[in-house]
Amino acid sequence: MTIAIMQPYIFPYIGYFQLIDAVDKFIIYDDVNFINKGWINRNNLLVGGKAHLFSIPLKDASQNKLIFEVQLAKHEQWQKKLLKTIQQSYQKAPCYQKVFELIEEIVNLEVDSINELSIYALKKTCAYLGIGTEIVPSSTIYNNKHLKGQDRILDICKQEQANHYINPIGGVELYDKGKFENEGIRLDFIKSISSPYPQFKNAFVPWLSVIDVLMFNGPDGFRKQLEAYELI
Repeated sequence: MTIAIMQPYIFPYIGYFQLIDAVDKFIIYDDVNFINKGWINRNNLLVGGKAHLFSIPLKDASQNKLIFEVQLAKHEQWQKKLLKTIQQSYQKAPCYQKVFELIEEIVNLEVDSINELSIYALKKTCAYLGIGTEIVPSSTIYNNKHLKGQDRILDICKQEQANHYINPIGGVELYDKGKFENEGIRLDFIKSISSPYPQFKNAFVPWLSVIDVLMFNGPDGFRKQLEAYELI
């Protein structure tokens, strides 16, 4: 059993989906503290040939709240604004129509929290791409909030009877391969490799939201993008 654990991000970049595709079970780490100005409620689109940051407004977001507790701001018309930005920026992209329909369905979902929206978006996007990895939220299963950092990750691995854990490359300084090996668990870090694709006539802008990758590649081209990584 190979697993990965990550916070829920909205329309994340290709590396997030590479991680999902590389494992048997993907655990949404939603019962940890919310991070202000992180990727939980925002990401980058291609606007005018450059990276453009969009944000989904939240109600009383705070690092003192757990991710699944953070609510969406109901009074703002963010859905219309975001969809209009996507439409204006990508309407001439080769895969625009089907991808826009997918994004529109996700964005217009009636839910209360950013966590619910992000998990729904991940599952719908994976289904669209044919990624069959099981996706589960940590808040409903493991009951180990008393543990911190590496110890909590190891506990989840053991509860899942996992023998292989894959973490994003950013965790190299946080996790000790020897400690995992002592528990009978192989630890690898996934490192995405930039794989340029045409973005209209612009110079390639890497690591944008999955929305950008889908608009220019579709499901078939996306599969090739999924393979552009190495395990370290």
